[in-house]
Amino acid sequence: MLLDILTSSDFTWEMVFGSILASLILIFLVSPVHELSHAAAALALGDKTPKWQGRITLNPLAHIDYIGSLMILLFGFGWAKPVEVNMRNFKNPKAGMAITALAGPLSNFIIAFIASLFFVPVFNFCNSIYFESEKFAMILWYFFNYFILISISIGIFNLIPIPPLDGSRILSSILPDKYYYQLMRYEQYSFIIFIVAFYALGVGDFLSDVVHGIFDSFTEISESIFGPIW
Repeated sequence: MLLDILTSSDFTWEMVFGSILASLILIFLVSPVHELSHAAAALALGDKTPKWQGRITLNPLAHIDYIGSLMILLFGFGWAKPVEVNMRNFKNPKAGMAITALAGPLSNFIIAFIASLFFVPVFNFCNSIYFESEKFAMILWYFFNYFILISISIGIFNLIPIPPLDGSRILSSILPDKYYYQLMRYEQYSFIIFIVAFYALGVGDFLSDVVHGIFDSFTEISESIFGPIW
């Protein structure tokens, strides 16, 4: 995301500040919520492994992956430190793993939706008070846009059904074991497969359309409640 802004012909410092502020909140708050959601779901379903490993916390130091955080800052999608789960502790291992995996991305969509509800009233209120400060209004505008878009992007990114993303764990509850184990044999090549699909096969454009479609739906709901952005 930041790299796109810095290389854009429409580059402004308001875009940079808004993007960095949104990314930092995502790294230090949203990503921990994502991982805590995994951990809490696992614990509720009978697996105490995340609790023993200190993952039932919002402390970002327990969840941050530095490379994944840098990816969020630069590209708008990334990851945190995965929560380890022992599916043998679940009463229904496949269903338990799927629910635990889904909890993380679901938290991202919920956060994005809540942020979109605040977007319109907060922006309009601040814009009415600081109407002479165009720069402040633009920073606020870009902050909300980037925050909501990146939150949705992280949720969608994690639902991609390739190891070790959450989507592969959800897929494991649907596929017969023999097919899933065959898929897992290629886990070491998953990132390469993803990059090729993302850039060469147009998957990136499709995911971008999905993210912006969800974003538009969320903001339309906010505007239907609080009125249009002005």
